[in-house]
Amino acid sequence: MSPRRLTPDSRRVLLAQALRALAYGFGSVLLGVTLDERGLSSTEAGLVIAAVVAGTVLASVLIGRYADRLGRRRCYVFLYLVLAVVGVAFALSDSAWVLIMFALTGALSTEVVESGPFTSLEQAMLATELSGKKLVRGFGVYNAVASGFGSLGALAAAGLSLLHDSWAGAPANGRFFLAFVPVALAGALVAHSLSDGIEVQPASVPTENPPARLETSRPTVVRLAGLFALDSFGGGFVVQAFVAFWLAARFGATLGTVGVAFFAVGVLQTGSFLVAPRLAERFGLLRTMVFTHLPSNILLASIAFAPNLGIAIALLLARTVLSQMDVPTRQAYVMALVTPEERTAAAAYTNTARYLVRPIGPVLAGTTQSIALGLPFLLAGTIKSVYDLILWRWFSHLQLPQEHEAPTASADTSERLLSTRKESR
Repeated sequence: MSPRRLTPDSRRVLLAQALRALAYGFGSVLLGVTLDERGLSSTEAGLVIAAVVAGTVLASVLIGRYADRLGRRRCYVFLYLVLAVVGVAFALSDSAWVLIMFALTGALSTEVVESGPFTSLEQAMLATELSGKKLVRGFGVYNAVASGFGSLGALAAAGLSLLHDSWAGAPANGRFFLAFVPVALAGALVAHSLSDGIEVQPASVPTENPPARLETSRPTVVRLAGLFALDSFGGGFVVQAFVAFWLAARFGATLGTVGVAFFAVGVLQTGSFLVAPRLAERFGLLRTMVFTHLPSNILLASIAFAPNLGIAIALLLARTVLSQMDVPTRQAYVMALVTPEERTAAAAYTNTARYLVRPIGPVLAGTTQSIALGLPFLLAGTIKSVYDLILWRWFSHLQLPQEHEAPTASADTSERLLSTRKESR
């Protein structure tokens, strides 16, 4: 789907997301390498990264509960303003505890794609604009924009090495978090320009029921949230910031090398996001989710045994080709299973489930790395593979009504899911 075929509000969401992805791509490289340069231990680095993820959990819960009541646009603008403040804090403070405190605001993310409370709002806003095949294709474009601009941010971070080589008096790497300020303020302006059309319609939110409450779709969302939490727990061992830290600590990778590697990761992700909707149209959402994700996790586990930096990066890139194809299909799958008035809640709660357990991963990664440097990758690949197998076992019998055409599901879908689960036991 071409961005030109989207509505004006959808294009504004993509623009705001592109600005944030640029900052997150830059920050994901900068954070991991900066923590290593500042002399933080692997455990301290894990705690800071875990706090970033934990902050997205808290913010996502609040967004899921109150965004439709307070206003999606208002919350969207506020998050961008908080991101600007966080950029200042990370640029000026070397204290792990100060970094942890600001990380807990939830505005910063360790990932370019699926960045906590921002993502919950954006998925709900885009789902009001898209239907049928446009739903999964739209999410493909949405994630491709994030990945593409995130890769440019990572490449910009790599350029800092050239800056330091040519300018002896250049500021320390961590000071460049100040770049978040103008980018975040620009994002806030774009978010403020959204129309009232992105807000939840009053008619779809009865006054006797508070916004963001799950009703008919609750059983479906609860099961999916539990599985997504398992997948995210595994992914928490290898968030981008920790991968950057690991490459620097294990192989002595420079900021430039890590930045170029993450740029390549972003390019491959962008392509996979655009291919995924085509595969989903031919094979179905669930098949695309599982049968691209499972082999990617085998490659992820194999990074643990990489003997040198070149092979480690090669395996990381090979894994990236497949690992992100489940993202737009998963997002579309969730939106297809819930009613329109439940979309913000479903997006927030499934995203929150993913982030809720993820802070544990970086902490355990820092601890298990002291046992064996590659152990976090082996654990991540194994756990995420288990997720794929269970997801297929539980949901392979569920047929979405007119899967590629219907953007929403009725109560019958949830009822069929329950009956299918009972028969499969």
